[in-house]
Amino acid sequence: MEVLIQTALSFPVVIFMVLLGLMVIYWLLVAIGLAPIEFLEHDSLRDDHLASAMVSLGFAGVPVSVALTVLLGLGTLVAAAVELLVLRFLPLGMLRLPLGLVVLWGSLALAAPLSVSLCYKLQPSLHRHRSACQCSLLGQTVIVRATEQEGNLYHATLEEDPDVDVVLHAKRGAVPGPGERWVLVKYLADEEAYRAVPKAKFMDARTRLRKLRMLQRHKGHTAH
Repeated sequence: MEVLIQTALSFPVVIFMVLLGLMVIYWLLVAIGLAPIEFLEHDSLRDDHLASAMVSLGFAGVPVSVALTVLLGLGTLVAAAVELLVLRFLPLGMLRLPLGLVVLWGSLALAAPLSVSLCYKLQPSLHRHRSACQCSLLGQTVIVRATEQEGNLYHATLEEDPDVDVVLHAKRGAVPGPGERWVLVKYLADEEAYRAVPKAKFMDARTRLRKLRMLQRHKGHTAH
């Protein structure tokens, strides 16, 4: 027990423990109805925020709160394993901080793909309760299956779960055709519908944005 306590209080495991503790408190508030599941969600992927970052990591289709809890949980296990099996036996001294930061980053890097895989398996169950968090579908691909219903509304189904129906609200000049694949990018709560863009356009935009960020970082390093 003493070893476990020392591990939990060691750096960087203690960082994970604090963040995981905050997520536990959050879920307790959700359970008693004092916090919504959508607390960490946004209704659009347009701007830089936690929800769009999680989608870019591959967590589309699950609430940010669920994805973050799984990521922190697995990250905690990885960091604790490194501490128990390696770090506690080394006389680190002043190296504890820089090495701990490396372990922190490495734990998240290892936990991310495992978390994405686990969340992917949870998607069908979460889709059945999507009324509690409509924004969690942002970033997912849908297949248009019907022509115009009324106004600019179109029916589509999730590519990975055809049993889930969604309604698309198309802008003028951007009309989806049956069988086309579009990506959900914004939730319109008043209409219970989604804005979407063609999948190819969405992927091109992500590529350009990634290149732009890399260029900005390069310019920042050059300036220094």
